[in-house]
Amino acid sequence: MTTTPPYLMLDRLEKSFGAQPVLRELSLGIGKGEILALLGPSGSGKTTVLRTVAGFETPDAGRIVVEGTDVARLPPSRRNFGMVFQHYALFPHLSVGENVDFGLDGRGLDRAARARRVAEVLALIDLPGYEGRKVGEISGGQQQRVAVARALAPEPRVLLLDEPLSNLDPTLRERTRRELKAAILRVGITTLLVTHEQEEAFHLGDRVAVLWGGVLQQVGTPEELYERPATRFVATFVGRSSSLPGTYLGAGSDGGGAVRFDGSAAGAAVSWTGAAGETLSAGDPVDLIVRPESVGFQAEAAAGALPGRVAERRYAGPVSYYQVLLESGAEVEVLAPSAAAAVGEAVAVAPAPDGPAPRIFR
Repeated sequence: MTTTPPYLMLDRLEKSFGAQPVLRELSLGIGKGEILALLGPSGSGKTTVLRTVAGFETPDAGRIVVEGTDVARLPPSRRNFGMVFQHYALFPHLSVGENVDFGLDGRGLDRAARARRVAEVLALIDLPGYEGRKVGEISGGQQQRVAVARALAPEPRVLLLDEPLSNLDPTLRERTRRELKAAILRVGITTLLVTHEQEEAFHLGDRVAVLWGGVLQQVGTPEELYERPATRFVATFVGRSSSLPGTYLGAGSDGGGAVRFDGSAAGAAVSWTGAAGETLSAGDPVDLIVRPESVGFQAEAAAGALPGRVAERRYAGPVSYYQVLLESGAEVEVLAPSAAAAVGEAVAVAPAPDGPAPRIFR
């Protein structure tokens, strides 16, 4: 069975600034027409990845291969990539059409051909007829789409987006995300975007690559990252989670592992099961990483329940997030109906049968 090679491939990229390594043997493949979101906290190296792909930085080692050609040492102008900067870099003294037309400089098109191309890309981003508008007369979300149109005008092979929604008000973000994704899908262009916002990465990306400390932690669909995180960092960075310290008891017949918790006021040891995220041995001290929907309130006498008290409640409509301080001293967040418990109430917490399996890490 043959495998189609990635349309854009980053092959063992390395980059340091002085003595500080920023990218460490980073390899990543993006399929033709795929939207890949590179997600990570500030300082993780994601912007360096984008600047290196765009040609604004030269890697110390490694290749950047597009359509089978290594472009890692080519200048930006010869890569035929479209770039949308975090602050859009639109010219306020030019009209919308003139801003988009600016992306066509050096393409050898006459005035009529340029005008047709400007109209085409404005229609693609759902802003037909906006050529004569001033940049200051349109909304932040529309400005963002104009920046995308300017990048798309010269028909690039790859679209690069740097924190594309960070300048928008929260109320505009969700609508603009939908509009941006619809525009990219209409064009069908291979897209790499960087963001520190998980919701943005999950909404826009067909797949999401998580970067931390210049090292690629995991690449997968949003569901894979959330439900089956491969590293402790992914488990705690993606989504909400709690960390419960315990002792690894060993693998069970179902492939899961058991973790024992000690230290409750009652003195009884309790064990919960989870999926081991790495190779473990019985007796290892570990943490069980638990999603809020993976646990629920139970009768205090129920088998496997950990007693505690509700320390905080964050209302979210029909459900609430409850921060429970266990008698052992650990804290766990529980997602439950908003009338399930009150702050200060004594409760017991146990695994919920339908939630994602907790993950076990040393």
